[in-house]
Amino acid sequence: MYRKQHHGQLSIEAFHLPFGGTLDPANRWVLLEKLIPWQELEETYALQFSANVGAPAKPVRLAFGSLYIKQRLGLTDEETVLQIQENHYIQFFLGFAGYSSKAPFDPSMMVHFRKRFSDKDLRRINEIVVQRGKAMLLEAVASQQDDYDGSGGDDSGSCDQLTLDSLIKPVDWPEDKNWGTLSIDASCTPADITYPTDLKLLNEARQSTERVVDDLCKQSSAFAMHRPRYDRRKAQAHFLSVAKQKKPRCRKIKTAVKKQLSYLQINLTAIDALIAAGASFSGLKHHWWQKLLACSELYRQQTVLLHSNTRSIPDRLVSLVQRWVRPIVRGKARAAVEFGAKISVSVQNGFPFLHRISWDPYNEGGDLIAQAEKYKSDNGCYPERICADRIYINTKNRRFCTRVGIRLSGKRLGRPPKDQKRNAEHKQQLLADQRKRNEVEGVFGTGKRKYSLNLIMPKLKAGAEGTISMSFLVMCAEKILRLLRLFFVLLFMCLWSLLMPHETARRASKASGIRWTDLQAVV
Repeated sequence: MYRKQHHGQLSIEAFHLPFGGTLDPANRWVLLEKLIPWQELEETYALQFSANVGAPAKPVRLAFGSLYIKQRLGLTDEETVLQIQENHYIQFFLGFAGYSSKAPFDPSMMVHFRKRFSDKDLRRINEIVVQRGKAMLLEAVASQQDDYDGSGGDDSGSCDQLTLDSLIKPVDWPEDKNWGTLSIDASCTPADITYPTDLKLLNEARQSTERVVDDLCKQSSAFAMHRPRYDRRKAQAHFLSVAKQKKPRCRKIKTAVKKQLSYLQINLTAIDALIAAGASFSGLKHHWWQKLLACSELYRQQTVLLHSNTRSIPDRLVSLVQRWVRPIVRGKARAAVEFGAKISVSVQNGFPFLHRISWDPYNEGGDLIAQAEKYKSDNGCYPERICADRIYINTKNRRFCTRVGIRLSGKRLGRPPKDQKRNAEHKQQLLADQRKRNEVEGVFGTGKRKYSLNLIMPKLKAGAEGTISMSFLVMCAEKILRLLRLFFVLLFMCLWSLLMPHETARRASKASGIRWTDLQAVV
């Protein structure tokens, strides 16, 4: 059951503090409370519960806000609850009426919170957050212009740099003309699994099937006759004799794999015999049943690989717990192969958006057209240019960009022009596009270093996808907050310059060298 909450703006004066005083209106959590679309979140959140049956669920502000805090600060589930318990600004952000020293929920509830916000929901909320942020920036610019015009100032000072033309599409922009820049790229978000080897996976499968056999044999004393009779300690010793070597020879590895496969086959045959004798899987927990299916599939794959010349197989298992994780060949110097979800990301005029999450490898070059169409649906026109890697510059994408009037970064087809001036201009343009494409690389770096995209900790598939989507939502929200803070810094500089003589203000503007475009580069 879910009871809808009132999402009116709670004033900082109304927030009760037992130790007296009021909250700082410039605090980041106070500003962020205005940016999150709580009403839209609740409409999606409430659909998952009954209107009048069951215990009341936690409010949407508490559920979503806890996930945001965890992702923003890079905390564990337990530490997130402690931060909420200790920080009154965070409690204001979560919709508390006053400060409370009690824990709002058990840390295990974070698992359920991650299940309740799907990847698609978080992407939609991310778009709403960006639209709200742009509206707040436009409102701030409009108020600044009104104040500046009312003071009788001209446009020759530093205030003429307070424009958002590179972030927000102008209202009077022609409909048949492209606008903006779209930077796209793909990366991998590694999952929290041990580095998989065939021998290690088979040993884990053997131990898991032994556990299942023991549980089934406990159901009746007559089932003991079907228990495998090999020595388990000897099977473990066979594994360790090879696994502990730094660089075992291929022949030793293959021999050890054969032995572990034989043990696994014995266990799977024993489980089939136990089921035929009357044993039931009803006594097993759900995750053990899922793990048994993964062990059976692993046995099939490793048998095929052992008796064939190939070293690859479709949908190869690399984890018995996270069965959806696949190897992603990246070809990077640090890690040639990564194990996790592959993501396609687009940066629309400075704001990063998650376009696609796939646990299977794919060619990201096929996403360019879909990302360009998504840009058009969001902004009303195609981008003026697309900055992408070489893998995106294929014949199909070139034809599409030529048809809709998009300039695709990269070298042109054919011989270079004989005109040296045109050739130099093209090289300068190519360098500018490459520098602009670094923006999406910076998004990956920020996400992996600051927002936990370098290691996805949740074990469930839905939780992992939600964590990835939440990282991009946090990045967009933090960028908007930085823009607002930098804007008010420039606004203060403008108001300060108006109090000075006109010529002195102009000199101060030139001497400062701070412009809105410079601040955009910093952001």
